[in-house]
Amino acid sequence: MTHPASSVTSIATSSTRYRGVSIVGCCLFFFIGCQWTGRNQASLPTRHSVQAEQLLMLSDIRLSKDHPLFQDLNELRLDVARQLHLPLDKGQVVVYLFSDEDKYSRYIETTFPGLPPRRAYFVGTPDQLAVYTYWGDHIQEDLRHEFTHGLLHAALKDVPLWLDEGIAEYFEIAGPNSGVNPEYAQRLAQAIPKGWRPNIRRLEDLENVREMNRDDYQESWAWVHFMLHGSPDGQIVLLDYLRELQATPNPGRLSDRLKAEHPDVEERLLSYLATMATFGTASVSSASEL
Repeated sequence: MTHPASSVTSIATSSTRYRGVSIVGCCLFFFIGCQWTGRNQASLPTRHSVQAEQLLMLSDIRLSKDHPLFQDLNELRLDVARQLHLPLDKGQVVVYLFSDEDKYSRYIETTFPGLPPRRAYFVGTPDQLAVYTYWGDHIQEDLRHEFTHGLLHAALKDVPLWLDEGIAEYFEIAGPNSGVNPEYAQRLAQAIPKGWRPNIRRLEDLENVREMNRDDYQESWAWVHFMLHGSPDGQIVLLDYLRELQATPNPGRLSDRLKAEHPDVEERLLSYLATMATFGTASVSSASEL
């Protein structure tokens, strides 16, 4: 792990985030029914603070404002706004960065009892859009994922769960193949000959992140990548849908709009995924055991 105070030119950008049915990051929204209350503010890391555009980071470790992590997150912010046509500066996202996993885990277990162990969480309340995580080997990808959730909920009235996670999965990937998750591409390409078929309506029926497994995250990512890069009509549909979400929390089903443009849109996604198989160069055997 790179020490946060050292000068670095790159930060770890990939990992296998899935462990059985436990994923690393997710979003919780207190204003739509989450039941946990009573934050233990005394346990939060607040010794150091850095403000960078929409991001306010509070931590127990010292990071300078010119640290590559902040540069990357600001570039991510601009990229999200550019690709999704979202307004900037609609709300602040607070990141609570713990110095180690033990302190982070104790806080999460005390404040949000019953949650599965994950490296990072995004929590939205009427008062704050907050990310909770700790300094570790996967800090860049974890913060990119959760910060994307924060940016979406700062700009939009609401986001369907599957789309929220699919967009976050898309933007957590940094580097020259930004947006491409090689492991997801490979797994989906391998699943197609075995009979797997996408089902966007099933994804739309998911209402709780606890219902989502790795396959759901993979498919959500695939739909987002397909709409942004595999179909000009799909990109227009997605951008129009996100624009409506800036004004209303319930613009209807995105699937209805996609199917209106292309009744065979799920077959189109299958064809698109087949062309992405070359991106799946990461060996599945190198991933952690499920």
